[in-house]
Amino acid sequence: MRWTFKPAPNPETTAALAEALRIDPLIAGLLVQRGIEDYEQARLFFRPELEHLHDPFLMKDMNRATARIERAIADGERILVYGDYDVDGTTAVSLLMAYLESEYPNVASYIPDRYLEGYGISFRGIDFAEDNEFQLIIALDCGIKAVEQVTYAQSKGIDFIICDHHRPGEVLPPAVAVLDPKRADCSYPYTDLCGCGVGFKLIQALQSRKGLPVESLRPYLDLVAVAIAADIVPITGENRILTYYGLQVINEDPRPGLRALMQDIQRAHYQVSDLVFQLAPRLNAAGRLRHGDQAVQLLTERDWEQARRYALEIEALNEQRKGLDQQMTEEALSIIREKGEESDMSTVVYRDTWHKGVIGIVASRLMETYYRPTLVFTRSGEKLAASARSVRGFDVYQALEACADTIEQFGGHTYAAGLTLEEGKYEEFKRRFEAVVAETLLPEHRLPEIQIDMPIRLEEITPKLWRILKEFAPFGPGNPSPVFASGPLKDTGYARTVGGNGAHLKVSVTQDGAGPFAGIGFGLGAQRERVDHGARFWAAFSLDENTWQGNTSLQLKIRDIRDEAP
Repeated sequence: MRWTFKPAPNPETTAALAEALRIDPLIAGLLVQRGIEDYEQARLFFRPELEHLHDPFLMKDMNRATARIERAIADGERILVYGDYDVDGTTAVSLLMAYLESEYPNVASYIPDRYLEGYGISFRGIDFAEDNEFQLIIALDCGIKAVEQVTYAQSKGIDFIICDHHRPGEVLPPAVAVLDPKRADCSYPYTDLCGCGVGFKLIQALQSRKGLPVESLRPYLDLVAVAIAADIVPITGENRILTYYGLQVINEDPRPGLRALMQDIQRAHYQVSDLVFQLAPRLNAAGRLRHGDQAVQLLTERDWEQARRYALEIEALNEQRKGLDQQMTEEALSIIREKGEESDMSTVVYRDTWHKGVIGIVASRLMETYYRPTLVFTRSGEKLAASARSVRGFDVYQALEACADTIEQFGGHTYAAGLTLEEGKYEEFKRRFEAVVAETLLPEHRLPEIQIDMPIRLEEITPKLWRILKEFAPFGPGNPSPVFASGPLKDTGYARTVGGNGAHLKVSVTQDGAGPFAGIGFGLGAQRERVDHGARFWAAFSLDENTWQGNTSLQLKIRDIRDEAP
């Protein structure tokens, strides 16, 4: 494990901020590391306001999009809301459906079948729109590269509005409006919105045309927060504001579908990590194993009893997904060992019987095992389809671009992508991808990295420090929970392993008389010998609360342990 310390904050800026806010210099230093250097920036960080969201009309084509929707409503046209089958897509569709249906009845949703149609806008979906007399399709979380499909729709007299956040190709689809903050000719101030986030900007624009404030859209933010968390976009800027208020809605008054799903999770207070690891996998299970329509049905259902029935169906699918996930991961690991590919620079595996809906999860599991760029392939009709995952610092999308002549189509982000190719091209692609990775992957990329904000002494960890650190939330990419390093530490003799096969490490540590502090290291059970028998050690950790039998106490959430000072 690589320990990387963030650059030390400027001491003069830190001192000035500490004085202005009347806070501990340690807290001020953490804020400066996050780009917060004065009182006003700190105020906006600790007290986000919906009014601070950008004007949606700063986004290229927003005027065209709102005008076309208003004309469709005025003329009584049928509107089809079309979205991807993952969490970002289904929440985006649910968001726009709920908003439009509140005032207009001629609206329906369409989620493509993962297996029959694949990712994005399909010709089959356009034919469905024509057969059912839809004059306008609003695509969410997809469509930025659908030039042929939108041209096909045009020939049938169907208009498109595209709301996407993926990287555009060289040519934009001939839609009435293309909303994408990553467009080269779009000057929108924040480019890291997810698909549901772009959908929210659309309804914000529609709402403002009615003279209504953005605060009136607060009930929709539970969906936006789930999408932001699930799509692993930075929780900075607008995303931080949307997540901050979205979590409030989730914890206070979530829509019936989310509340029904949350009954199987049961958290006293939901945080971003709960959305990522609990809610998102359940919502994804519908599109992975059956059909994304189920997630939209759940998220737009207003009746509690029906919502609960939908939630139980999705919960059953999620349990099925877990079994497939484990089985496929074990099979993939066996293939890697049998072929002697443990030392390769990349992982590329294929089995034609693997479930297409689970290959992305398996790719993530394999990456955790070997920590290198990973692709997992399966058969999809007459083609092979893959999900790609990458390690920190390596752009898998660029690596796929370098192999583009062997790929039929691909899309995605820096750390996650999807692609299809001809079966006969698989071995050539595998060789090429391995060569590209071997040439461009730096040695440090092969070691998982812990980014540490700053060193700390145990005596500096106080209830007041923890109260203020909690105000840094919501945590996530771009605004992670602060990580500290401390040592030398000594266990009080409490050290033990817990969990299945002793997977986790529990300690109680002191430092020069300060403490003891309880600590938990998930997945660090094998490190116990480093802390036994009075050994001195260094730990990288974040702070967390542990509630047991009604009592809540502060604990160290240990990320890694070292024998010597870093």
